[in-house]
Amino acid sequence: MTRWTTPLAPCLAAAVGLLTLSLPATAQDRITVEQQTGPNPVLPEPQLGLFPTMKISEIVGWKDGETPTVPQGYEIKALATGLAHPRELYVLPNGDILVVEAQAPSGKPIRHPKDLVRGVVEKMVGGGGGSEASNRITLLRDSNGDGTPEQRTVFLDKLHSPFGVALVGSDLYVAHADAIMRYPYNEGDTQITAPGELLAPLPGGPINHHWTKSLVASPDGSLLYVGVGSNSNASERGMEAEKNRAAIHEVDRATGRQRLYASGLRNPNGLTFNPTTGALWTVVNERDELGPNLVPDYLTSVQEGGFYGWPYSYYGTHVDPRVKPERPDLVERAIVPDYALGSHVAALGLDFYTATAFAPRYQGGAFIGLHGSWNRDEFSGYKVIFVPFAGGRPSGPAEDFVTGFLNEQGQARGRPVGVAVDSTGALLIADDAGNTVWRVTATAPVNAAR
Repeated sequence: MTRWTTPLAPCLAAAVGLLTLSLPATAQDRITVEQQTGPNPVLPEPQLGLFPTMKISEIVGWKDGETPTVPQGYEIKALATGLAHPRELYVLPNGDILVVEAQAPSGKPIRHPKDLVRGVVEKMVGGGGGSEASNRITLLRDSNGDGTPEQRTVFLDKLHSPFGVALVGSDLYVAHADAIMRYPYNEGDTQITAPGELLAPLPGGPINHHWTKSLVASPDGSLLYVGVGSNSNASERGMEAEKNRAAIHEVDRATGRQRLYASGLRNPNGLTFNPTTGALWTVVNERDELGPNLVPDYLTSVQEGGFYGWPYSYYGTHVDPRVKPERPDLVERAIVPDYALGSHVAALGLDFYTATAFAPRYQGGAFIGLHGSWNRDEFSGYKVIFVPFAGGRPSGPAEDFVTGFLNEQGQARGRPVGVAVDSTGALLIADDAGNTVWRVTATAPVNAAR
């Protein structure tokens, strides 16, 4: 592992192609990811500095025969390879699988020295590939459920940095970087050529710092919920740049009317409804540059009208000392998230397991894709975890379920993003650095599987 000691070193590293680097942390107390996972995370004092702690993993991809690691009683195989930045997954009612392949929109300006560092980071830890054929949706058809698709087609093409997908009846909605678009869909379609129709604009460029827009339809199909991330780390671009951002929007499917459903959520992703309670849940990427052990990303239910702290506070009423002017009125009502996932793990994917192919202990629990850290002196994330639920609430410690995305040298063979459950009950994982969709199945009888 290469260690750099000067602020310009990350940029120099990018220039010469040395992608694995680390800027050593200073004096913040050592805290394990386990201490920051669960309903009551340990939160140290903030650590401020000119440049953030950085440790970035070089992306090397998967060698022939390599796969991630899963628990005993399960196996993992590639469902599709050779993709271009697969980010999100959506399973259609007939079992077809939509793979959203996307790259960030262009045109984000550099306005601050730290933006230069962040720009280097985003290029170094983003999805693999580099194909111009990204920003599309690919359809995989595996009619017999054996994990080998018989058909693979470009389902929708030439999209504007797509991410979230939701189907209601014959209307397919795709959340682009700056809008929700509607497309006509008939069951069995393998391609849509009709132009999309604008349903609702969303906060977009020219900066569009967090461009991924997670999307889910309400259980009755009348409303859509879309996550809109912040335009900065901690409001350093000013609050005008954050208008209607760091929030979940509710959109009326019939009229396009939209309102803020919840706010103060720095970068909400993986929006989904809990199968037991019907409540909306999300995973949230929290802020960086307060030290390697602040601030934990989290999993939480979302209260209508709720405020979750960003940018003025984190994890309830812990004030961010960088944000001026202060807003004690908002801090006072900031909601404490339900379940911490560890600092800088970059939680991006979330799905509740309601199938029966896995052991009963997984029923109703949450699988979460952790894309992986950069703002720490030790790696965290880079895996898919499972959080058990009971009665619609987290009920125990998080467990590693799919690991091995980092090799023994700390290089990234892949990085998980979206997760989904297919029509057979297998778990699907979009790996945007390995350009692969992985499929996990149970090999033992479900009562014996771990």
